[in-house]
Amino acid sequence: MIGEWLDIGWLNEIPMRGSRTVPVDGGEEIAVFRTGDDKVFALVNRCPHKGGPLSQGIIHGHSVACPLHNWSIALATGEAQGEDKGCTPTIPVKIDGGRVLICRASTLKAAA
Repeated sequence: MIGEWLDIGWLNEIPMRGSRTVPVDGGEEIAVFRTGDDKVFALVNRCPHKGGPLSQGIIHGHSVACPLHNWSIALATGEAQGEDKGCTPTIPVKIDGGRVLICRASTLKAAA
């Protein structure tokens, strides 16, 4: 149902290997990423290490490097890669008719 999903815009409005952010009223900002192979992922815009803005990181494959300390975070799971430990909450995302939708309930849960 569309009421359960927030329409955040057209897929082509997110740059390839880039991101955009979505504010959440009373909660944490969501970062929506588009990979080089046109997959879309959404995470809370906060590195589990020191809270760096993941939306400002460099996307490589299906991971993003935190701009503060270069931690690599898996976009699908939010898990820190390699020897680093920690997890960023993920937000379900889907594409419908070229529009990007994120799960409304998950944005509120992540913000809590």
